[in-house]
Formats: sequence, structure tokens, C-alpha cells
Amino acid sequence: MYAVIRAGGKQYRVAPGDVIRVETPEDNDGKVEFGDVLAVSAEAGSIVPPGTGALVSGEVMEHGRGAKILVFHYKKKKQYKKLRGHRQNYSAVRITEIAFDGQSFKAPALEKKEKKVRKAPEGQEHETHGEVKRSKRPGKKAVKHTAHASAKKKAPKKKAAKKTKKK
Repeated sequence: MYAVIRAGGKQYRVAPGDVIRVETPEDNDGKVEFGDVLAVSAEAGSIVPPGTGALVSGEVMEHGRGAKILVFHYKKKKQYKKLRGHRQNYSAVRITEIAFDGQSFKAPALEKKEKKVRKAPEGQEHETHGEVKRSKRPGKKAVKHTAHASAKKKAPKKKAAKKTKKK
């Protein structure tokens, strides 16, 4: 089961449970509906025009910005160069349901993961104002570094050259 939808001037082939990146749509409490359905396939190998009641709905998973694209304008022999960057906003949308002609195909429920709290191994805890400080590198101790006594020594200052009198 899949559908072809139009969103943000582009066409996407989606199935229930797919996650797509679209240009940031207008959403209602994290829910998005795509009414512009171009084609629907309920079985393998058959494509049906959707009719008027076709609807694809989804939920917004995250918002973000794409990779930077550099736009370079250049005119030869005219000393003209201009460099601009652009990052496009996007929303990651998980398709939850495809409905048409009284049929409804839903995605399986997404399990919500609980955040795991790791316990610090013994010997890696340092108490500072009631908080536990851990190293970002596994297997390394979190130690505040100080300047070593055997750090680089400063070079001695040069002595001024003696002036000689001319006769």
C-alpha cells in the first residue's frame, strides 16, 4: 500500500510508517494532513486515481535545517564575485494513515523510548555542588587540568648592544 502526494512543490511516494522530509508544513499540534493525493495503490501492480476523498495524514517528528548550499555569482572580466549561503527549513513527518474510498491503511504504533539513566562507575565521580561530573570520553576520568610546573620556560630577555663612540 502506498500513495503519491504533493507537498512543498515536490512529489513523494509514501507508505504507512515512512518518514519523509518536507518543507515545513502548517501543522495542528504535531498532526499534518496532505490533501493533494496524486495516486494510490492498494495492491501490488495496480495504481488507482484517488478521487476526491483521498487523504494522507502524518505526525511531525522533528524540525530542522538542511545542509548549507553555497550560491556563487561570478561575472568574468568585471571583477564581480558574490557568495551567499542558504539553509532550507524542513520537517520530518511520519506517515500514520492513508485513507481513500472508505479504506484506511494505518501505520503500526510507534513505541516511545524511555531515556536510560546511566550510573557512573566507581572512581569516576567527583562531587561539585551536589552534581556528579562525568567524563565525555568512556573509560577516562573527569579531571580538571592545571598548568604543569614543567611548562615551557620563557626565553631570557636580550641585552641591549653597547654603543661605541666614534672618533
